[in-house]
Amino acid sequence: MTPADTGASTAVDAASAASDSLASSDSRMAPGGPGYRRMSFALFLAGVATFALLYSTQALLPLISGDLGVTASDASWTVAAATGGLAVFVLPMSALSERFGRRTVMTASLAVAVTVGLLVPFAPSLPALVALRAVQGAALAGLPASATAYLAEEVRPRALVTAIGLFVAGNSVGGMSGRIITGWVAQEWGWRVAVGVIGLVAVACAVAFRLLLPAPRHFTPGSLRPRVLVRTVRDHLANPLLRRLYAIGALFMTVFGGVYTVIGYRLAEAPFSLPQGLIGSIFLVYLVGTVSASTAGRLVGRLGRRGALYLGAGTTAVGLLLSLAPSLPLVLLGLVLITAGFFAGHAVASSAVGKTAQHGRAQASALYQSAYYVGSSAGSTVGAVAFHSGGWAGTVGVGVLAVLGVVVITVSGSLAARRQAGDAPVKALSLSR
Repeated sequence: MTPADTGASTAVDAASAASDSLASSDSRMAPGGPGYRRMSFALFLAGVATFALLYSTQALLPLISGDLGVTASDASWTVAAATGGLAVFVLPMSALSERFGRRTVMTASLAVAVTVGLLVPFAPSLPALVALRAVQGAALAGLPASATAYLAEEVRPRALVTAIGLFVAGNSVGGMSGRIITGWVAQEWGWRVAVGVIGLVAVACAVAFRLLLPAPRHFTPGSLRPRVLVRTVRDHLANPLLRRLYAIGALFMTVFGGVYTVIGYRLAEAPFSLPQGLIGSIFLVYLVGTVSASTAGRLVGRLGRRGALYLGAGTTAVGLLLSLAPSLPLVLLGLVLITAGFFAGHAVASSAVGKTAQHGRAQASALYQSAYYVGSSAGSTVGAVAFHSGGWAGTVGVGVLAVLGVVVITVSGSLAARRQAGDAPVKALSLSR
């Protein structure tokens, strides 16, 4: 071996040793390390409570329509108000988490949300119900952005996608269990008792979350000055990759919100004519979302971020088309594919936001969540209007257009990254990473 070879080998060994030393000195949590399981389970429960409360009325819309004497479009506002309240307040709540801490804001948000959840069953009219749901959504706004920021600060980068995937998996379990429980309970005792039961389940999740979540070790309090917040938001919106990720999250959620707001009406009508309990059980397909979200990290490792987004969009589109069939097995298969594609795409996009933002991570995540839930509100409302005017095919048409938007944005991001790659190495602007 020549001296040059020896020097090169020594340099490589030194670099490898330095890398190993840096990894071992990283005090953030990693799979198998202390606190990681408690943290994962705590945020999983937070995700369960968030989605169970947020969509507690979605599977009950036909019953709410009948009890309060309103149309499907009117009843859909009980979902849109909650997601809209979350979308509006997620940015201010993220600012509070920068000042007072992620765990503090998440705990307070859950406490208020579950309290309102126990009042919802007593709403005397649709306007009162919608108002309570808006307040509940605003309270829940402290969860999504704060949880993502907490993970970005407390979990090692290589484990971040998996950790966020587990939180999103909690969302899917919450959405599934909430709808199934409300479906069967409502069939026997009505929608008001069903919503009350979900409130009690959320109380249990909130208590367990607070007891399990480890205290943050890497949080640094920020400023509540409006000027600082505006500057941070402006910086994030000036980032082309973040803008694309926000749009992708909104479009994926437009599909999901529209489909699951309207599917109960479709299955209650001919040729299916299913009872409320069975309609609620349809949401067992959320288990597919739990799996696809929790495996998003491996999916990105194999296909790259851009490939994972294409796969999620394609799977969702195929599911939408299959759901047009007048056959219950095919409709169920379509819902499985829609759910798998949505949760995979959401986990990939949301984790990319946490990795891309170099400062103000709570605000970056809040902007994503705001766009995401604007998409949910839009999907719930537009999907219901489309169903009212054009049947299920109208709702599917809205979803297909949203999926095409995801593909167009992903392709445009790839082309933009290739153009810039000729000038300088690009690490943060490529959706393929």
